[in-house]
Amino acid sequence: MNRADFPNFSEEEYLAFERAAQLEHEERRAIAAESPEHALIATNIGGELRSRLKGKPCRVYQHDLRVHVAETGFFACPDVTVVSGPIRLHLKDGRSALNPTVVFEVLSGSTEAFDRGAKFAQYRRLPDLAEYVLVAQTRRLVEHFRRLDSGQWILTVHADAGDVQLSALGIALPLDEIYVGLDLPPLI
Repeated sequence: MNRADFPNFSEEEYLAFERAAQLEHEERRAIAAESPEHALIATNIGGELRSRLKGKPCRVYQHDLRVHVAETGFFACPDVTVVSGPIRLHLKDGRSALNPTVVFEVLSGSTEAFDRGAKFAQYRRLPDLAEYVLVAQTRRLVEHFRRLDSGQWILTVHADAGDVQLSALGIALPLDEIYVGLDLPPLI
């Protein structure tokens, strides 16, 4: 659940709800698990990032780390999050990152519009977020948004092959590694 799903709740009420419903939340997640393709893509991304960032002051987290947009009270659980340097956590719950550097979302039919629209609008309010990466799970397609020094976001589309250049992290992430283990059709 996202904070935006509870528009009449205060931040404190939302966090209390989350603490009280943690077990139920985990049970719901198990029942409504992502597709095997979604799970494999997120695992591939997390594994490759961890390997490529070894020795750098960065940490890779999968969907269990919440991200909090302090300006709006929004909470989300990205598929993969990278934090450069020390993680800053929400003071009241201690489990939500305030300073992600790069966020990855694996798109699904039920979340794609939200990930592209309202969620990205929230993420853009995070001052430390430098890159936002949307990864298709039904075909080889990655949309990579990078924040310029001016505050504008530029989009680079990667289809079929090549590397996603993650400037904020100083690494490249090959599409072949994102999609390893999957036989997906190319972008048409």
